[in-house]
Amino acid sequence: MSWAFLRDLLSGVNKYSTGTGRIWVAVVFMFRLLVYVVAAENIWKHEHDEFECNIKQPGCENVCFDHFFPVSHIRLWALQLIMVSTPSLLVVFHVAYRENREKHHNQKLYKNTGKIDGGLLCTYLISLILKTGLEVAFLVLFYKLYNGFKIPRLVKCDIKPCPNTVDCYISKPTEKMIFLYFLVATSCLCIILNISELSYLIFKYSIKCYLKRHMKKQQ
Repeated sequence: MSWAFLRDLLSGVNKYSTGTGRIWVAVVFMFRLLVYVVAAENIWKHEHDEFECNIKQPGCENVCFDHFFPVSHIRLWALQLIMVSTPSLLVVFHVAYRENREKHHNQKLYKNTGKIDGGLLCTYLISLILKTGLEVAFLVLFYKLYNGFKIPRLVKCDIKPCPNTVDCYISKPTEKMIFLYFLVATSCLCIILNISELSYLIFKYSIKCYLKRHMKKQQ
């Protein structure tokens, strides 16, 4: 799978981000995207082939695998990466709208089309709220789908067409567990960064509005 589009998106967003936003981009690119491409994808590459049950009943192994892994960890992680990065497109589109508006009117309408103020500030705040919401939603989804953030070595399955309760073994559980914890940790770090940036921007804007009103009263 090519991740060039996501890399380009993150590079574009980095130009319009605050300091905390740039840290978020670095975390997503270095500790999530690169880890996924270089290491994690290979660990889950043959998870179905390496899932073994102590019975050769036709269909039993497939049904048990589907029950315990309704969605592959790695595919869900890939979907999470795409979804949490997508709201940043709102900021890129808004800046492009400002630039096109200036070209259409053939005059300078903004001091800096990429400066986070006015309508662009609202768009930026919305993108932060969406990213935070999606991060939390995916963490909850991971927890619900797999009954917690753990990967057992052995699972017991009694779903038809299995004739009785069979033991099924998951390959490389320790290695997968480490990457799963890393996934959760980086998601939590991104949530903290998003909330920090959101709080900073709201506080900064509130102070700016207060100072404006104070200056007007003095005049």
